[in-house]
Amino acid sequence: MEFSKLSLIESFNQYFQIELATSQAQVQKAQRIRYRVYCEELGYEPVDKFPDGFETDEYDEQSLHILITHRRSGLAAGCVRLVPTSAFQPLLPLEKRFSDTLDPESLAVIDPDRSTRCEISRLAVDPLFRRRHGEAGSRLGDIHAMDISRIEYRSFSLIAEAAFVAAAVLTDLAERTNVFALMEPFLARLLGRSGIHFVRVGRDIKFHGRRAPYFVSTETVKQSLNPELLDFYWGLRDELARPYRSMLTNIESHSLENHSLAG
Repeated sequence: MEFSKLSLIESFNQYFQIELATSQAQVQKAQRIRYRVYCEELGYEPVDKFPDGFETDEYDEQSLHILITHRRSGLAAGCVRLVPTSAFQPLLPLEKRFSDTLDPESLAVIDPDRSTRCEISRLAVDPLFRRRHGEAGSRLGDIHAMDISRIEYRSFSLIAEAAFVAAAVLTDLAERTNVFALMEPFLARLLGRSGIHFVRVGRDIKFHGRRAPYFVSTETVKQSLNPELLDFYWGLRDELARPYRSMLTNIESHSLENHSLAG
């Protein structure tokens, strides 16, 4: 069947698996992608800062992580994370670092309940899945050495878009429906074409290039997503709901166990 966005669910899911990272091994696969992109490729962070090859920060432990894996090769292809506010980290990363760039008038119309807030960040697609045919391989091997059809190859371009939809699903499941992101303006425009309409809530920032703070509500995403992506959203929500609930159960059980031991 010829590839088209109308067959996004069938086409993308045929070649890629989207998972909520519920184990440390899965989280580390996401952190490895981030290292390859942010440290090795873009130089945002020095490679010697992370000698183990995993790009990490203080928000990882409280975050929900999405991992996208190429089914046939088993290689980690993309990732994104959702950072909720917490008692230990009441400010989102962009609030903590760039509070002076945020527009008070824009923020005034957003629900002040901080327990509903989160930030989408650390979106990354491994260079292996952005490399064109004929370009040099890597220590992970050359994905193009496989017998990849034109349809499968074209699905690679959907990894970032699928990651954003997956992150939106997590905001819904976690009831963190007031969503912030720090991104390049062109990415906000690109996502807008798919119906993910982020609204700028602050001025430009010089941070690894031009960036700006943006906001969107989960309800707005569900109301404005293109029909094919909305189908993708609901299908993905069904897939992620069970591991999300299981993860919450494990966290609650662990907390009760620790409380009993402390008592």
